[in-house]
Amino acid sequence: MNPLADALVAPLELRRDPVLLRPDGSEMSGDALHRLSGRIANVLTEAGARPGDRVAVQTEKSAEALALYLACLRTGALFLPLNTAYTTTELDYFLGDAEPCVAVCAPAAEAALRPLAEVKGITLLTLDGSASGTLAAHADEAPEAFVTVTRGPDDLAAILYTSGTTGRSKGAMLSHGNLLSNADALVETWRFTADDILLHALPIFHAHGLFVATNVLLRAGGKMVFLPKFDVDTVLAQLPRATAMMGVPTFYTRLLGDARFTREATGHMRLFVSGSAPLLAETHRAFEARTGHRILERYGMSETTMSTSNPYDGERRAGTVGLPLPGVELRIVDADLGVEVPQGEIGILEVRGPNVFKGYWRMPEKTEGEFREDGFFVTGDMARIDSDGYITIVGRAKDLVISGGYNVYPKEVEGEIDGLDGVTESAVIGAPHPDFGEGVVAIVVREPGGGIEAEDILSALQDRLAKFKQPKAIFFMGELPRNTMGKVQKNALRERYGDVFAKPCDA
Repeated sequence: MNPLADALVAPLELRRDPVLLRPDGSEMSGDALHRLSGRIANVLTEAGARPGDRVAVQTEKSAEALALYLACLRTGALFLPLNTAYTTTELDYFLGDAEPCVAVCAPAAEAALRPLAEVKGITLLTLDGSASGTLAAHADEAPEAFVTVTRGPDDLAAILYTSGTTGRSKGAMLSHGNLLSNADALVETWRFTADDILLHALPIFHAHGLFVATNVLLRAGGKMVFLPKFDVDTVLAQLPRATAMMGVPTFYTRLLGDARFTREATGHMRLFVSGSAPLLAETHRAFEARTGHRILERYGMSETTMSTSNPYDGERRAGTVGLPLPGVELRIVDADLGVEVPQGEIGILEVRGPNVFKGYWRMPEKTEGEFREDGFFVTGDMARIDSDGYITIVGRAKDLVISGGYNVYPKEVEGEIDGLDGVTESAVIGAPHPDFGEGVVAIVVREPGGGIEAEDILSALQDRLAKFKQPKAIFFMGELPRNTMGKVQKNALRERYGDVFAKPCDA
């Protein structure tokens, strides 16, 4: 028994039909993907990976990268996907915290990561988007046969590093049961079948592209048009092959900006799903006016995978994230008292169900603090539920910024800015952005007589922070607004700069 491998990988062995459709016209059949996962599983085992060990992966999207995920499921190793935008400085933390036995990176990053890997005793392999690298070379020589190891529903399958407003990233531990229950709930809710072909333009280092899109289609027995990244021209060219698409709001705003994206171009489609960042109600309405389709918005987080969804049949309400998924319980509570608030009032959203993670990697105290005694997980998101049960997320209790579907915690960005010569202090907030959901905004206090400018700050952050964490706008103030306790009043900053991306500005 191995819940995820049995559900997602084993069925591929008997599939002679294509599972992955590439934009160049080439295909990969299910049995070919199964054989590739077996070869990579043998490579991982030869490298020392055992059940419970971590395999860290920072590489471009490809069929081989997907097979690497499936191979981890078969070996019992924990898959640890890392954003391809992370710098070497950031990777040093993840590799030190997770202590993987194997790390896979792009060949171009090998020279920078080799010293880290040697110090930490990590076997370093390489793989790029064209299936080149030492992992691919070893896989070519490895046997296809591999006996999938036994795992149980509560055994861990993956660790996803997630951000908060303080401290370093936390590793959310997801079990086989967490991921499989969520895939089953989404297949049911979104009506996926073996006849579906998903236009897959999401990255697979992120929960949306891997644990939602990929797991759902493999579970349903469908196919994927597997694009290396989102590109408007490529998406429009491949759209006729698909029945469904999953994306972040940025995808849909960029498609709406192209005159070729019409009602006729989408007439054959069954479903468009949006998530990972708030979808503006204006985008929802514009999409329907242009195509006749109402985007289905849902809500989730690294710790819970998906928790809610607008209905497949029935009203998809703009500005809401819909209703709880099958098997998921939700409630809205008073942040201070921990008791449910009256219907329609705003409080903290809490979640309980088979989708909820097992805790934070090596952070037992943090884990305990995020769960109620009755098993509900405190999401930290502020929300309300209307009389029909639809949930609206109104903000975050902790000042997390979600830009382009990726979590950005202000404390890390502030720390980098505050360390620059010429800066006294800074505050980082998120502001509504028509393309990214939210954009990172930095408000900086210069040292007396200092002449540091926005360009200087952005240049300094270039090699210190991933692109999605870097501010999209920088402003300067004489001092930051504070309350009587000396805490920076970020609400006041959001009021002042909240519409910065809605009008031209001087950054």
